[in-house]
Parts: sequence; C-alpha cells; structure tokens
Amino acid sequence: MERRNEEIRVGIVGLGSMGHWHTELVENAGGDVVAGADVVEDARRHYERKWGIDTYASHEDLYADERLDAVIVTTPNKFHEPAAVDAFEADVDLLLEKPLAHTLDSAERIAAAAEDSDAFGMVGFHNRFSNAATALQGYVEEGHLGDVTRVETNYLRRRGVPGRGSWFTSSEIAGGGALVDIGVHIIDLTLHVLGYPEVTQVSGVARSEFGSRDDYAYLEMWGDDAGTGAFDVEDSAMAMLQTADGQTVSLDVAWATNGEREETISLRGTEAGATLDKAAGDLTLYETRDVGTAHHVDSTVAVPERNCKEAQARCFLDAVATGESPGINTIDEALVVQRVIEGIYRSSDHDGRLVRLKSDDVAVEGPMTLD
Repeated sequence: MERRNEEIRVGIVGLGSMGHWHTELVENAGGDVVAGADVVEDARRHYERKWGIDTYASHEDLYADERLDAVIVTTPNKFHEPAAVDAFEADVDLLLEKPLAHTLDSAERIAAAAEDSDAFGMVGFHNRFSNAATALQGYVEEGHLGDVTRVETNYLRRRGVPGRGSWFTSSEIAGGGALVDIGVHIIDLTLHVLGYPEVTQVSGVARSEFGSRDDYAYLEMWGDDAGTGAFDVEDSAMAMLQTADGQTVSLDVAWATNGEREETISLRGTEAGATLDKAAGDLTLYETRDVGTAHHVDSTVAVPERNCKEAQARCFLDAVATGESPGINTIDEALVVQRVIEGIYRSSDHDGRLVRLKSDDVAVEGPMTLD
C-alpha cells in the first residue's frame, strides 16, 4: 500500500556534514528523520542540538531500536559496507552516498546483500537528476547524435586538494583519492547518458603531485575530522575506457591542475555532437545542416533549473512510499563504476597496461591475473 512521504521513517547513519545535509533534504521532501547514528560522540551531540533528533552510538542500535522504513548512509567510505549490508538484511530501503565502497571486494559484498534483500538500494549520484543531463540522455536515446563513438570526460579542479587531516586523503579509509571522490561522479554520469554500456577494458595512470603542497589545498579541513593526517592517494588520474560497442571514453580527473576548472562530458556522434557542462548545467549541441547552404549550427539547450540533490531525495522517498525501486542510481550500476575505478588503479600499478573488465573479475592484460 502506497504511503505519503511524511509517513516514511528515515534513519541517518553518519552525522557529519553529509548527515546534516541529507537530514535537511529529507525534511524538505516531507520525510521524517526519526533518529541518527554515529560512533563519534561530538557528532551525535551536535546533531541532537541542531535537529532535536535522538541519536545512537552505532547503526546496529539504531536498526534494532527504531522502526525504520529507510536508511541513508553518509559515513566515510570504509564504513559503508556494515551499515549497508545490515540495512539490506533488515529489508530496509537504502540511500548510500557515493562511492559504493572503498574497495571492489567490499562493493561486491554490498551488491550481494542487495540482491538477497527485499529492499532496494540507491547510490548518491545526484548529478543524474540534472535536467541538462536528462535532455542529453534523451538526445542519445532518440539517435539524434547518430552512433556515439567517442567521449571526452573531464572533472578538473584548479586548487581543490583536500586538507591532509581529512579522511578523503587516506587510502585506508577512502579507498583512493580524486578518482574515488570526484571521478565516480563523472564516470557514472558519462555511462548514464550513454545508457550504461558494458565497459570491457580500461587503461590509465594515477598520480600524486600536489598532495604535499598546502597551496594546492583549498580547505584546511575538508569534511569531518575522521582522518589520519595521511596523504597516500592520487590527486589526479587519466584513463581510457572502451565499451563492448566500440565506444571510447577518455577520462581526466584532478583535484588540482594548473589549468581551467572543467566539469564536462563531450559526446561525438556520427550525426551530431554535444557537450554537457555539469557545473553550469548547460548543454550545447553541435550539428551541420544544409538549409540554403551547408553550415554549422551550435545550439544552446535551455532547460529549467533543478536542484539535483532535492530531486534525488524526493525520488528516493517516493520509491520508499510505493515500495518499488525507482530503477535509477542502482547498486549494480555503482558496482560497474567501482570495477572501472579498480581497473584504472590496477592499470596504473602496472605501467598503464590494459585491464580487461568482466562481470566477476578485473584482470591485467597478459600472463598476470590479479584476483
């Protein structure tokens, strides 16, 4: 039986800045956040003071004591798995912040738990809810661009290395650097507008050039102080992806670069091209026509503004209310992104050698296979 959003009882696991953000989104969408959980006492106290909502010292206690319809997990990446798996085992619908996990093995365990559960899971790739991205996906689906064979994908910051006190720079906790943090967004969005084709092989190089330089960090502390002070992750990565249909995707991701900031996806098709500016929400089409005389046409697609994060929250709560998965931002799709990222890291570890991706394996080309 379908319920109203205000009847949906939501728990928040992870009460740092992302937990506060999701609480506000749920409240604005009409849901009811009934309790939260965090292992850090200061985080619990701050959350209780701000929201007047009860908290628990563990997600286990939260799940056991509260009658929850949905859970939103916003912990550091390393701690996604226990909170997510326990939610699925309790058949509670889940919204999990990106990435799926800090390692591929952990991501696969989450996906297995989701497969065995009567609940559904969404992963927080909120950029999909951009109207410009939705329009671009529509142009691709309708064949307006012809066969899309080449894609250029970039997510580059000029000075955006997290401070070394943040968990974002700890490989143990985050699982990686720029690729895991911002790369997941642009990889997911690229595959999404292409209809999530099968990625068959990747090659890439990950580098750490600026992590030790304070002038490349735009915040002393980024996120919550749950880190070790280490910087043992990459701050940039370049890669090439190939799909089963022969499409090639060039990927450039960086927390810092001495160049222009860029968040774009450029598709090159046999009939037309298009560029999506993720940050600005702009979409431009590139066509050639023969009206009167042959000429080029660059068209700006004007779409209504949309708050992607609010749209994602409403989509999640509406799906919980109906009891049916929304079929977007799925766990399986997030697992594909995790495999791509693992492939890039393995390629980089072996001098950029080609890595083949399969549904159950990530293997370096040649006689060596990594389990």
